[in-house]
Amino acid sequence: MSTCFALEQALNAAKAVSSEIETELIELGGLDIRYCIGCNRCREPLTCVHDDDFMKLLPKLTQPDIGGIIIGTPVYMGAMTGLLKNFLDRAIMLRRAKFLWQNIVAGTLAVGAARNGGQELANQAVQNALFAQNMVLVSDGPKFCHYGATLSSGLPGGIESDEFGLTTARNLGQRVAELALKLHGRP
Repeated sequence: MSTCFALEQALNAAKAVSSEIETELIELGGLDIRYCIGCNRCREPLTCVHDDDFMKLLPKLTQPDIGGIIIGTPVYMGAMTGLLKNFLDRAIMLRRAKFLWQNIVAGTLAVGAARNGGQELANQAVQNALFAQNMVLVSDGPKFCHYGATLSSGLPGGIESDEFGLTTARNLGQRVAELALKLHGRP
């Protein structure tokens, strides 16, 4: 719930950049995304041995007009969730299909229970997977320029009271949108 709230803040900030920006939040929680077994079946473009919810997401993930993606994760034991790891590992098929995410602007955000609960480590792990896709990664922009947005849900009042973290999420959404518009030939 907290990560969805943070992503909504980032996406709303992205939409505020331009009326051309369209956003969609895809919630992985509750989906059946199995782990990659390394069988190499995905060397055949956009195929997988698993017939699960990742395959159902492919039409959305491969739209040619995607300019930016923001990936968020709760922090579990100082890292991204296992479900997100499964998702990113399975996205190897997008790389093998002629780098379908190449030049898409990407930002990451992580929500931990404590202020320094592993959010930057989780962001960096997600970023490593996105670099392998040849994506264009951004920070949360000036004034902070962190490794993505970092939020704390363990404050009194929950994530909604984390003004610092919410600022990083909004800055991230704005930065992703601004650079996506520049890279894709719009003012």
